[in-house]
Amino acid sequence: MAIIASNFKTNHTRKTTSYFVEEVNKYLVSNNVSSDVYIFPTSTSLDKFETIPTLNIGVQNAYATQKGSFTGEIGTEQLDEFDVNTILIGHSERRHILGESQEEIAKKFAFYSELGYKIIYCVGEPLEVKEEGLEKTLEYIYSQFEGIDINYENLILAYEPIWAIGTGVTATLEDITDVHSALKSKIEKPLLYGGSVKVDNVRDICSLHGVDGALIGTASWIIEDFIQILENTKDL
Repeated sequence: MAIIASNFKTNHTRKTTSYFVEEVNKYLVSNNVSSDVYIFPTSTSLDKFETIPTLNIGVQNAYATQKGSFTGEIGTEQLDEFDVNTILIGHSERRHILGESQEEIAKKFAFYSELGYKIIYCVGEPLEVKEEGLEKTLEYIYSQFEGIDINYENLILAYEPIWAIGTGVTATLEDITDVHSALKSKIEKPLLYGGSVKVDNVRDICSLHGVDGALIGTASWIIEDFIQILENTKDL
């Protein structure tokens, strides 16, 4: 059973998110699709959506707090209002654009794991590390598990090579297999691939040994495309 996740990033509005979730839910029900599906809308688009149990609404980011004086952040008080208990942690855009350190990420992971949240934890390497070869790539990726409880029961991993996110450049099937096989040999958790996953390559990627699904950005923002992605992977 594939795990398919859509990260909206800074896209969609409250209205279009509501329509998107409704359409995905309708598709899953009418086609009896058993895939686990995750949608991560913007914080301003969170709501109490009517969905089947296999369609999960998560948050892209939250602070390690219930509430408090953290301007621009949200905590569990806001998430509880919408029954959200799924979170993305460690996404490369938060690491590299917004400057989250491994220490901050580990603190956030510890806070939300103590509360039993489902966590999709993201790791991945920049191009200059990839060019140094597989050994250096794995060394870099393993450093992103510092302070992270890899035995946490509600953990899903996502490998996202930074050089392939939103660039149109997809890792080769061999690249993906190499990293996924290495990670799987050390950590027995579901492992998603992310990085320029599209309608026309998602099935090939999700069929690879060690790939349990996909975390998708750009290609998942158009409802028709996302439903086609679900259609293309529903029997995996």
